[in-house]
Amino acid sequence: MTDGPIRTKRDGHILEVTLDRPKANAIDLATSRIMGEVFAEFRDDPDLRVALVTGAGDKFFCPGWDLKAAADGDAVDGDYGRGGFGGLQELRGLNKPVIMAINGICCGGGLELALSGDILFAAEHASFALPEINSGTVADAASVKLPKRIPYHIAMEMLLTGRWIDAEEAARWGMINRVFPADQLMAEARKTAALIASGPPLVYAALKEIVREAEDMKFQDAMNKITKSQFATVETLYTSEDQLEGARAFAEKRDPVWKGK
Repeated sequence: MTDGPIRTKRDGHILEVTLDRPKANAIDLATSRIMGEVFAEFRDDPDLRVALVTGAGDKFFCPGWDLKAAADGDAVDGDYGRGGFGGLQELRGLNKPVIMAINGICCGGGLELALSGDILFAAEHASFALPEINSGTVADAASVKLPKRIPYHIAMEMLLTGRWIDAEEAARWGMINRVFPADQLMAEARKTAALIASGPPLVYAALKEIVREAEDMKFQDAMNKITKSQFATVETLYTSEDQLEGARAFAEKRDPVWKGK
């Protein structure tokens, strides 16, 4: 477990990452660089299969950019480190699942960070907004991501007005997966993390790469790239021990033992 603004905990194949920067878990340049190193190490560690990200306390997940640090000299266009702001948004080759456990206020760059996850769970009291408009700036990553995740007109309302929505509305629009009572959030997130960690890591890697790369491709172009083994993760999967293990386990009517190779 690391000290400082980012706490990490390994539990088998699961890495828990907690943003712990009182009072609000805001991210400054130094914190962003630490997060980039944490997530890069997660990406590159073959023993880790899934990450679970949350915020310390019960009020804030993350409000995004630390405006107080900015007032003290942190440049908004400064060195965010590997993976860009928060370490995830631009981290190349991250072919492992990431679960977000949103335990409170999630706005601005904090919402952009959350949208970098694959599965988003939220506590009942969580709330969401993109208030950058009120600071005379643009929510750049959210402007790219959010209209692809939820109905266009809802995304534009959030971007243009800074309107806050609660967890139930966020789930209704498909921004997050599920809503839980606050005292059940981490237990449910850990349950899902454990389920994923028990599964086939090479399949997850292939899924992540296909979904990411095919986002802006025509369907047939993406399918052709898969069948021609032009996705590295798919080729690795189809020539792996795990691929044979899956078939053998099915034939032998037993649970497969995934090795990730």
